[in-house]
Amino acid sequence: MSTRLPARQHGMTLLVALIMLVLMTLFALSSFNIGKSNSQAVANMQSRNQALAAAQGTIAEAISLPTFTSAPANALVLPCAGPNTRCVDVNGDGINDVTVTLTPAPSCVASQTIKNSSLNLSLPSDAGCSTGASQSFGIVGSAAGDSLCANTLWELTASAVDSVTQARANVAQGVTVRVSRDDVVNNCP
Repeated sequence: MSTRLPARQHGMTLLVALIMLVLMTLFALSSFNIGKSNSQAVANMQSRNQALAAAQGTIAEAISLPTFTSAPANALVLPCAGPNTRCVDVNGDGINDVTVTLTPAPSCVASQTIKNSSLNLSLPSDAGCSTGASQSFGIVGSAAGDSLCANTLWELTASAVDSVTQARANVAQGVTVRVSRDDVVNNCP
């Protein structure tokens, strides 16, 4: 009686083995695709972070230069592809990877003239702002007690684009700067 039963199930082992092989192949392919997707996501995030760092670095460079308050349309020294443009090599291979543009040009948002009475003349930065004026209370057109300097609030916006991946980052930053009142007349509201 038992001699017929194994003969009927001869091909069943092969069928189960083939099904298991197909399932293992599908599992391996899906694992590979998930790993590939994760690698692409990490690479995209890295490209965006590099563009963000380049934008922040360009803003820091512009803020450190005195030209951004006196000539905002040409705030960066030696631009790479037009005014207020900086090209950055992020991986050190000698090829510019990210292009950062200060768009629009840095703009003065607000200004306030500093009064002589609020200066601390023992500080070098304040001593250069002081101006002397004789007392002339009640006389029209007399000195208002203003110093030669003003506190200004500037807004800078940098847009960075990675030339290979097209990853983009925008950074906006405000900064207060003490400038000559002459610069306020020319560049501030």
